[in-house]
Amino acid sequence: MSSIDPAILSKAQSWLDGNVDADTKASIKKLISENPTELVDSFYQDLEFGTGGLRGLMGVGTNRMNVYTIGMATQGLANYLLKSFPGQDIKVAITHDCRINNTLFAKTTADVFTANGIKVLYFKEMRPTPMLSFAVRHFGCKSGVMITASHNPKEYNGYKAYWEDGAQVVAPHDTNIIKEVQKITSFDQVNWNKNEALFEYIEEDFDAIYLELVKGLSLSPEAIRSQKNIPIVFSPIHGASGKMVPAALKAYGFENIHIVKEQAEPDGNFPTVIYPNPEEAEALTMAIELGRKVNAELVLACDPDGDRYAAVVPNEKGEFELLNGNQSGALLSYYLLSKWQEAGKLDGNQFMVNTIVTTELINEIAEGFGVKCFNVLTGFKNIAAIILKLEGKETYIGGGEESYGYLVGDFVRDKDAVSAAAIFAELIAYYKQQGKNTIDVLAGIYSKFGFYKESLISVTKKGKDGAEQIQSLMNGFRTNPPTQMNGIEVERIVDVKNSTITHLKTGKVENLEMDKSNVMQFYLSDGSKISARPSGTEPKIKYYFSVSTPLSDPKDYRKVEGELVERLDGLKNYFS
Repeated sequence: MSSIDPAILSKAQSWLDGNVDADTKASIKKLISENPTELVDSFYQDLEFGTGGLRGLMGVGTNRMNVYTIGMATQGLANYLLKSFPGQDIKVAITHDCRINNTLFAKTTADVFTANGIKVLYFKEMRPTPMLSFAVRHFGCKSGVMITASHNPKEYNGYKAYWEDGAQVVAPHDTNIIKEVQKITSFDQVNWNKNEALFEYIEEDFDAIYLELVKGLSLSPEAIRSQKNIPIVFSPIHGASGKMVPAALKAYGFENIHIVKEQAEPDGNFPTVIYPNPEEAEALTMAIELGRKVNAELVLACDPDGDRYAAVVPNEKGEFELLNGNQSGALLSYYLLSKWQEAGKLDGNQFMVNTIVTTELINEIAEGFGVKCFNVLTGFKNIAAIILKLEGKETYIGGGEESYGYLVGDFVRDKDAVSAAAIFAELIAYYKQQGKNTIDVLAGIYSKFGFYKESLISVTKKGKDGAEQIQSLMNGFRTNPPTQMNGIEVERIVDVKNSTITHLKTGKVENLEMDKSNVMQFYLSDGSKISARPSGTEPKIKYYFSVSTPLSDPKDYRKVEGELVERLDGLKNYFS
């Protein structure tokens, strides 16, 4: 016990002295006597809002998700709302996904809001994140909360905070909310006295309002009519999208939809997968198996809160191939812009949005259609900020990020797997009507705009020591930056945190016009790009790799792909 930082022991003791339940106190005492390392990890910091809001392991302590950290965060948010909208009737929308403690945390959030005189509109059943975003705007709420840890393992939970525009909280609101939370030094400062009169359910009829808008995004209804019987497989991976994605597909006119029964029921233990992450091929095993049985043209799966989706398609050999987020994002972007152009709707007043770690192919596609494409920091809230800034002036078409998130249209202000899955199914039907395989379409895009291939390494560093190691890695990139990687010269370095672009040959340093973030990007002489970025929601540092080359003949797709994979492997080996 003597080896534990006195400041951490003091924080733990404040919980033991505070108005917390007996089970929590017993757990803290056990950590002090039996597991000091876990005690340090549980109390060494307070959970903070990252790119996805509040997220962490469930357990006792200031660095864990529990009713007390939820209550304190909600009290801070309530205080900030009351300051931001004085004298106004404030409403907040709340829902959750399938996570363990989902209703406990959601109800705790609702109780604290109502105790502070704020009306709560609470989804009667769990619903995907995009519906929460839409509900905030639809009902004129000032804020919203989604209880979810997205694709994290089952031990995690989280708290996504939304502002009145339906987007996740951004600066200055995020830091201001944290300041309000930090003012709460005792649990007695949290108002737990709920007011049932300020609690109201959002009923199931809200689904139809949302689905009507999703249906309105359709660009090729005639293609769906001719291909309505193509077999489509869907899995919610035990999450909150099990009702809405099939409903959206049916609203579009698809009639041959197969649900993975073993993964259809919500379950926060995610019993059929290692991780509930559609980026991982393992999580799609059951869906692909069903796809083979029914000879599917498309296999879809969503993460637990239904904001991200994965698409698996039969390739030119008839084998199922998982598209990564860059590929599916490029396909969607090309399809949307093609159909807008075909309809004569591109008049220079439209825009797309991309993130700095997502494929630059989307930028190239937008430029090819004469449409501007904004590049923003990672986190969909940054895409939403551009949409809000240009609202009423220019028209947003679509945009996304490499981590399987995409948004079509702007009635939602977060990534939306429900509408994106429906549009992607329409895309499949549209090109099938033309006799084109999805891989053929990709090859055609690459031959027009350049063949881009991307990959990702995620290095997990848990706990306080891990956080310090990640910070040390980033400091090393800044103080002793590499001049070559895998034998390839580094031409320029972008330091987003320090707002600089450094040209290594000349030593010239330019100012970077972008919000600050702890990201380093290295541009190599052969056109490769490597980005290093600590995750805002997980104890990880992520390395994003991108290589590219012209594709003169679409028939050479696999050959050139193999060459790009070799280049990626060389860069990844350099980092590992």
